Amino acid sequence: MSSTDTQTSSQASTKAQSLDATTHANIHDKLARALGIKTAQVNAFVKLYDEGATVPFIARYRKEKTQNLDDAQLRALEKSLNYERDMATRRLKITELLSTQGNLTDELQTRIDNATSKLELEDIYLPYRPRRRSPAAKARAAGLDAAAQALLTQEVTPTEALADYQAPSSISDDNGNEIEVDFSDLDKQLAGVQAIIVDEWTQALDLLDGLRSGFAKTASIVSAVASDEKREVGEKFKDYFEHSESLARLPNHRLLAMLRGRQENVLGLKIEGEDAPFIEKIIHHFNVDAKAPAERREFLTEAANSLWKDKWRPHIEHRLLTEKRLTAEADAIDVFANNLQHLLMAAPAGRKVILGVDPGIRHGVKMAIVDAQGHVALDSEDKPVVATVYPFAPDNKMIEAKKVIDELLSTYDVDLVAIGNGTASRETDAMIKEILAANTELKAKAVIVNESGASVYSASELASDELANLDVSVRGAVSIARRLQDPLSELVKVDPKAIGVGQYQHDVNQSQLADSLDKVTQDSVNAVGVDVNTASPAILAHIAGLNRNVAQQIVTYRKEHGAFDSREALKNVPRLGAKTFEQAAGFLRIHDGSNPLDATGVHPESYGLVDSLLAQTGKALPEVLGNDGVLNSIDTNALAANDDNISVKAIIEELAKPARDPRPEFKTANFREDVNSIKDLEEGMQLEGVVTNVTAFGCFVDVGVHQDGLVHISQMANDFVADPMNRVKPGDIVSVRVISIDEKRGRIGFSMKPEGEKPARSADEKPSRPRSSRPATEGDKRPAKPRGKRPQDRGDKGNNPANNRNKASKPSKAEAPTKIGTLGALLQEAGVTKTKK
Repeated sequence: MSSTDTQTSSQASTKAQSLDATTHANIHDKLARALGIKTAQVNAFVKLYDEGATVPFIARYRKEKTQNLDDAQLRALEKSLNYERDMATRRLKITELLSTQGNLTDELQTRIDNATSKLELEDIYLPYRPRRRSPAAKARAAGLDAAAQALLTQEVTPTEALADYQAPSSISDDNGNEIEVDFSDLDKQLAGVQAIIVDEWTQALDLLDGLRSGFAKTASIVSAVASDEKREVGEKFKDYFEHSESLARLPNHRLLAMLRGRQENVLGLKIEGEDAPFIEKIIHHFNVDAKAPAERREFLTEAANSLWKDKWRPHIEHRLLTEKRLTAEADAIDVFANNLQHLLMAAPAGRKVILGVDPGIRHGVKMAIVDAQGHVALDSEDKPVVATVYPFAPDNKMIEAKKVIDELLSTYDVDLVAIGNGTASRETDAMIKEILAANTELKAKAVIVNESGASVYSASELASDELANLDVSVRGAVSIARRLQDPLSELVKVDPKAIGVGQYQHDVNQSQLADSLDKVTQDSVNAVGVDVNTASPAILAHIAGLNRNVAQQIVTYRKEHGAFDSREALKNVPRLGAKTFEQAAGFLRIHDGSNPLDATGVHPESYGLVDSLLAQTGKALPEVLGNDGVLNSIDTNALAANDDNISVKAIIEELAKPARDPRPEFKTANFREDVNSIKDLEEGMQLEGVVTNVTAFGCFVDVGVHQDGLVHISQMANDFVADPMNRVKPGDIVSVRVISIDEKRGRIGFSMKPEGEKPARSADEKPSRPRSSRPATEGDKRPAKPRGKRPQDRGDKGNNPANNRNKASKPSKAEAPTKIGTLGALLQEAGVTKTKK
């Protein structure tokens, strides 16, 4: 299995061993309720998981045992199981620590048992955490506890409580180590007594819960520019230079933007909220107002102030912000994972001969021919078919470039031309279309391909191994061609964070992000399957049960012994043991081998069952594969009981559509030929484009102008859009209308709303208040009012699309900044600048 899976499985097994049967049962029941499935399904998954089975294997080949849980349900179950096991292990540790200290009570045990997060567990234990150098610990070591208890229980003044106190000549902690502290004068003694009282009051966890809840409802988060020097360098954060909004309603993406600004030392963040109401509640809880005499009451009131201002409020602020950050990070990771999944599962062009083109200006346009099998084509002298032309300034060798490209397209019978979408992509696209139009014998079609991460792959060790005989500058063209041919096989070679579909990817927990992306990649690879005789080590490493070492062993063995003739032959690969074979075999395909089943998704463990099915038909396997008529005539009742791993029905479905590809049919967007740069755009233009990234606040669309434009969530549809992911996915081809252009800052605003249509309004809905036609700009600091169920979906809505396409009515360049402020506000609100390089 993959290295991530191996580590996760090992950790899961270790945690499982430390928990008793009752705890396991409670966890399983809780997960079943939370996920809306049966406890028996949870039990079945956990048994397989703890035995080392991977999620793709369980989802595909153990459906009968889990009662048809799919991979998405299993991933959610896996994540929740590991979290609950972590929680249970920490519960046991905290219970043990409190018991050893003699502080464990029934109330504390109940709180520990009912805690729903790790933060909550640590809060419960915090007042009891040993702190030998804390002011309260030092005061207790100095013998001031008696005075503190007197003030809490007796009607004495602070001075009277300390009347008989004698400061010891030396003070030691519980371990006998001497503490350097001075309690020689009355003021220091009073401070020590107050520290003890405050420390004791911190154990009032019910009170803390109420204060935290109340403060959370009223607190605001405030951001400000760190200094005047940061105003220019931190211009992208200027919406937060003087910003304040409710912490409870703060959208996830805005919090991450603020945190990024703080990380870059551009912003300062603080939590603002009231003190007096919460101090009053502390005073009331401990009945301080009823204490006598007055000096005692004043002293305890000071202690209540100290408890709130010095202890609880800083702690509450930290916890609230931490909870919000963790939620925001989890949301950003989910967005990234969803985007990556759809990018990996994009439609492949298939076995086509492709000319990969990596456009450039000064350094030329790099090209490579990739054959139908994904290999770099060789010429008559067995040299790689690659070329570099210089059609643009400063060389301007357009005629020569067209001749070279025409010859490549003709000689190698090219089906598709894959053009990277970076610098000079539209110019290169126009040039190639001119070549195709001039030579009617050419059958190729030009396609713009997202090249994000291609340069990272070109310089990688993997590229050096795969394309050792090619210059680094040309490897990008090969990668671009392969991306069109089979996006999944090529994109797995690149670190997902270099592909450009994430949201605040550098601001979230990197290990959690890597784990999430690794699992998405694994699920995608296994959903499609891999040709073991052509696959790279990069994609093989994501097959269930395999890791990088075993993947490399497979490729090495293949090079030394030739193509695998059967799945059974995989057992000869070093380090590929029985368990690994069980997990991986069904996802590894062998075409044109000795057994046709090896090219299907049927697992070798079910080959015997297939033989029984064939015996019923009296036909050979090749006659049955894909033959619905024969397969539907099979009587499955007599065979169903022979296999408790995967149903006979599932095997017949696989035989009916052997090795079916779950990815969609290949199609491309048609970019307008008269629109090649942001200068060519006009408000009101209707364009076709490709969704490149989806975020919590909208989606970015490439229309072929070297600059992705933003469709804000408010412009995605006339009805309410709760989650952009429910409307579009990366790779989707969509129609957009230009609503704003900021050429100076390279920002484009799009709308996907049908032009001229108005959102439907129910009969009982009150007419909305007329909105100002003035677009919101970066200077607008008014917080948006809540709309719908998700505050994070709010945003400035002043998009003012231009319905009049008459050029005479188009605003002048001088007027443009006023009109386009809304897009800048939206982008800066999100902390995102989407620019193609």
